[in-house]
Amino acid sequence: MRVLIQLRPSPDLVAAVADPGQAATTADVADGLPGVELDSAFVPVAVPRPVPSTGGDPLSLNQPLDFSLAAEDASVLVRGTISDDELASRVTLLPGIRPDVVGIFADPVIGSAPVCGGDPPSGDWHDVERLLHVSGLHAEGLDGGGVALAVLDNGINAAHAARQLGRGVTLDAERSWSPPGVSGTAGEFEVDHGTMCAFDALIAAPHASLIDIPVLLSTRPGGSAMDGLLSDAVSAFAHLRTVLDAQPAGSKALVVSNSWGSFSPEWDFPVGHPGNYSDNAAHPFNLMVAGLDRAGADVLFAAGNCGRECPDGRCAFPSRPIVGANSHPKALSIGGIDVNGERVGYSSQGPGRLTARKPDLCAYTHFSGSQALGPGSPDSGTSAAAPVAAGLVAAVRTLWPADRLSPAQLRALLRRTAEDRSEVGFDYGYGYGIVDPAGIIAALQRRSRSAA
Repeated sequence: MRVLIQLRPSPDLVAAVADPGQAATTADVADGLPGVELDSAFVPVAVPRPVPSTGGDPLSLNQPLDFSLAAEDASVLVRGTISDDELASRVTLLPGIRPDVVGIFADPVIGSAPVCGGDPPSGDWHDVERLLHVSGLHAEGLDGGGVALAVLDNGINAAHAARQLGRGVTLDAERSWSPPGVSGTAGEFEVDHGTMCAFDALIAAPHASLIDIPVLLSTRPGGSAMDGLLSDAVSAFAHLRTVLDAQPAGSKALVVSNSWGSFSPEWDFPVGHPGNYSDNAAHPFNLMVAGLDRAGADVLFAAGNCGRECPDGRCAFPSRPIVGANSHPKALSIGGIDVNGERVGYSSQGPGRLTARKPDLCAYTHFSGSQALGPGSPDSGTSAAAPVAAGLVAAVRTLWPADRLSPAQLRALLRRTAEDRSEVGFDYGYGYGIVDPAGIIAALQRRSRSAA
């Protein structure tokens, strides 16, 4: 089984891992773990320690938290494999043999699931542009200019996105990042799912700067161009923390779009096991998500394509399919609707596993747009809905950076202004409702007047 191993080595070694200017290797951190085949290509990652307020619950993400990367607080992750027939005994024995081992966690396969085929597109991207009130956003100066928009997927082809949009695309190659072993140039990957996501994000935020992170381009045995490992997402979020920290304090604006998830418990520890991912707030990746949010980033995840009416064939969770970070309380989980405002049958329903009230919101999908999945194929799935919503968030961030409107405040504003599609204010199909750009603009205008 593939695992992430959390260690607490000497403070000077933790400091070296946490410092982007230094190069620490897996051998430096974890050489000689018996029964573990370590992945020497994986660069160790520093994991911040969550610090709740006095009297707070150290295992809950549903509270205000600070995160410390100080050498005496942070821990370090490495990646490796433990033989399946020795898994239980190794997990039990390793902390006793090596006191610096403080946790062993699942490193499940992550992927972008395709959706039910055969249905033609419902409308096109110009309909989405109209429904997102893009002209009104731009009239307010909200076009994504100066905003970093990271697309974690299987790579972007910026030239294709520009051709389909009929306008230029800004690609920030310097701040883009690839997992070890992934070849290719930022913005020049094959036209595929990641290009669709980039196109959809740019509908509302045409002047955002794309950061290309092909986290799904797997180099694992048996992998495909549509799946990867959660450990690579851990590394990607660590990279994005350095991107965010380098931004000026008064203008931090980073939006992170994730159209992927874990769809099967096969590569996870069982629910209740300390190493579990799907239901475990203490899994290192779930901590990384919370830490990036606290630092000022807006994190969005697709709710998934495991809706009861039309689930993808790979959906293997028997219930509550919005799992792990896709159900994170510090992230926006996005379901899918068509341009007529109707929920698409493949959009996963809640409750979520880390927090019950998921999805948060719905955004548009299944429209004719990027043509990245083939001529005539719609931009579909919650894989399209999430970047559509991410583009809206990036547009807001043009004039409302994190120090002016925190990620938590923006999430609350989006939920409060959403077009409710139920009689109860929240339901497990639409969440709080459909994103409402006109309502968002009005709320921001009121906020500006009250602050004046």
